[in-house]
Amino acid sequence: MTMIDRTLVGALPIFAGMEDTALDKLLANAVQRPVSKGAKVFEQGQKATLFYLLLQGRLKVMQVTAGGQQLIVRVVHPGDLFGFALAIGRTEYPGTPVAVADSIVLAWPMNMMNSFLERNPTLAINAMQMIGQRLDQAHIRIREMSTQEVERRIAHTVIRLAQEAGVPDGDNIRIDFPISRQDIAEMTGTTLHTVSRTLSNWETKGLVKGGRQLLLVCNLSGLTRLAEHEDD
Repeated sequence: MTMIDRTLVGALPIFAGMEDTALDKLLANAVQRPVSKGAKVFEQGQKATLFYLLLQGRLKVMQVTAGGQQLIVRVVHPGDLFGFALAIGRTEYPGTPVAVADSIVLAWPMNMMNSFLERNPTLAINAMQMIGQRLDQAHIRIREMSTQEVERRIAHTVIRLAQEAGVPDGDNIRIDFPISRQDIAEMTGTTLHTVSRTLSNWETKGLVKGGRQLLLVCNLSGLTRLAEHEDD
């Protein structure tokens, strides 16, 4: 079994403020698991028996609606908890996390979640804050989907990606995991054709550059002005 890098884990915000002995006990019950690019961690509708933390890599969480539409409901970044269905009153996983890059996850039995949180108030507070941030982000996305024209929705999505997963690349910001135009369409609830047309238009204006599963933000302030433009 691969050893868990305690130094790497201890530096994650979710474990900030935890005593060393408490963190050691937590990690003693964890299983480390590699997830190859393109592989699923679990599937939507599967019985939720484990909850997870992403240690390295990136995941996109797919969800298929009752009408058969496939959406990307969130991107999981290193340090994020995911799959904690019990915390939201679910017994089955509501989505399917797929690795967009080679990744490493930690997993714990779902039935240990409550005892972990009861014994570690600092962890409970950190987890509550993380869940609260996710709910806030979900509300923002719902508002965008309900009230904004598609170009603004795409702009907000690209800005979030730049903020959460952007790395310097010369004068640009590169999204540091492979992302396709289809992915952006599924994040914004629109079509591939609309996303392709929008990004091509932005490329001519110097806002972004694209390629096969590559996205560079060239003018973040310009995208921000576009995203924040008030509806008439």
